[in-house]
Amino acid sequence: MSQRIFGLETEFGCLTNSGRFRTAEGAASRVKDFIFGELSLGISDMHYRDWEEPPHNGGFLFNGGRLYMDMGHLEYATPECLQLFDLVAYDRAVEQMVCEALNILDLKGEISFLKNNIDHVTGSTFGCHENYQLRRDVPFYKLVIPTLMPFFVTRQIFSGAGRVGGHDELVEYGEIRHKRSDFVGFQISQRADHIVTEVYEWIQFSRAIINTRDEPLGDYTKYRRLHLLVGDSNMSEYATALKLGTTSLVLDLLEEGHTPPDLTLDDAIFAIKDISRDQSYRWLLTLASGRTITAVELQWEYLRICDKILRGRDKDTDWVLDEWASTLTELEPAYMNLPENLIGKVDWVTKQWLLETFMEEEKIGWDDSWLESLDLEYHNIDPEAGLFYELEGQGYTTRIIDDEQVQQATLTPPQDTRAKARSAIMNYLAKHDAPCIVDWHQIYFADSEAFDMKNAFRTYEAEVQAHLEKLETKRLRGHSDESQ
Repeated sequence: MSQRIFGLETEFGCLTNSGRFRTAEGAASRVKDFIFGELSLGISDMHYRDWEEPPHNGGFLFNGGRLYMDMGHLEYATPECLQLFDLVAYDRAVEQMVCEALNILDLKGEISFLKNNIDHVTGSTFGCHENYQLRRDVPFYKLVIPTLMPFFVTRQIFSGAGRVGGHDELVEYGEIRHKRSDFVGFQISQRADHIVTEVYEWIQFSRAIINTRDEPLGDYTKYRRLHLLVGDSNMSEYATALKLGTTSLVLDLLEEGHTPPDLTLDDAIFAIKDISRDQSYRWLLTLASGRTITAVELQWEYLRICDKILRGRDKDTDWVLDEWASTLTELEPAYMNLPENLIGKVDWVTKQWLLETFMEEEKIGWDDSWLESLDLEYHNIDPEAGLFYELEGQGYTTRIIDDEQVQQATLTPPQDTRAKARSAIMNYLAKHDAPCIVDWHQIYFADSEAFDMKNAFRTYEAEVQAHLEKLETKRLRGHSDESQ
């Protein structure tokens, strides 16, 4: 794949039956504080980042990522990554941090963190946001959005996490209103029900497939950041890699001046919900031209041109192309039959197989509330309690990284992006308990000029060394002055 910075933001659900906390938000906040305090895995913010982000609401981690509270949820942003499988490891690293905190706090069994996107009771949704650095000279509104829209609507056939039941969400007079749906059964995406428009800038007011907020967190003249709200949180490493990898390849095409045939959908919002709820797996769509096409066929259109232009670029590119083709081949004949060869790879397939096996044993139907509980437990990040991780322990899932890579990702940053520079400076500041303001592309100090990191591709090793020497000289001089 081309040189592209990308990352994930994951909002975690939290359940608690502990008498020690009045709310799930309070429990999540305690775990967050423990990670920064007792575990010393990062530096907590010493300042207001925004009106709703007071001091110690979150902070940056030494692995280059960020952990914070957002709208009552614990949220984790991975560091800037350049390698696909690195990003998969950093996405999973926070689960290990949280589980370690729960174990030491003796809260295991009292608090559960869920890597999912829905609350069955309230109808609330929480996100998995994808971020891709994109060249600014590629026309965003005229090319990027129209080309990507059909891809994102249909990508759920291999990236969806699946859910029991549904919710109906409508925009009325500028407000989002939702209610429990009459839909009974299983659908392939958790987020589809909650997407109400194709594009929008402000997340809180209108949940869109593509968020148009232009916040590059780097060199504004060269790049913009593609920020996506449409994806589900994946437990499967394979699904995470395929979701990120295929999207990055389509962006590679656009940056190199290639586009697939016109696949504009007649109604993208209707289509994304219809695909998710289509229990026949036919996934038939209508294009703006009037032509009908299945979601699998539409994905093949993207894959063919990616394979033609990008095949042989590097090992990761070929892995994505091969697995994309393999997955679509398995999905193609899936009409009325669950594609069981994708169990352990694609989350919605794995979850549906698990639930249907349980339903058969217990002689219950899709309307049984028991299934909603199992739906949530699939996403429990506790390796000894979560249903997905139970399957992983039994060898049912396809892993693409190992436990050693995940452990490494909890402690050290990627070695090929600016996250390495940020982490190195943070380690020095933490060692000497120095006041600072840390951000993605800048670090501010109490008595020194700011350290800029606009280029996310650079590790800034020489600049970091020089700056740390300046800080150390000032620190020693200050100690000398105090002793006189």
